[in-house]
Amino acid sequence: MAKNPARQSRVADQIQRELADLIRLEMKDPRVGLITITGVDVTRDYAHAKVHFTAMQGEAQAEEVTRALQHAAGFLRSELSHRLALRSVPQLHFAYDVSVERGMHLSRLIDEANRDSPSGESET
Repeated sequence: MAKNPARQSRVADQIQRELADLIRLEMKDPRVGLITITGVDVTRDYAHAKVHFTAMQGEAQAEEVTRALQHAAGFLRSELSHRLALRSVPQLHFAYDVSVERGMHLSRLIDEANRDSPSGESET
């Protein structure tokens, strides 16, 4: 169990906000495009941070975007060190978050099922 889970959560939230700004304003890599940072998980010792993101290009380009972000991880970590009041900034690891796409897919399936039902209403 974390010694201070509230602090761990605050650090993760701050990293998420700062990374979103850095990627939007400072990164020049065209492979990244428009992405959204959906969450950050920080280890208990603050040595590693797993950054979850979604991309407008969809899952098809996720691997290329992940490689681009991982390539820029050193730059992003360096910039975070200037913005955060931490003794050491965690190593950044990027992972594509498929939950948003799955949610949209399920929503479309539900809409189609409702549209195909004879009365247009759900049967309860």
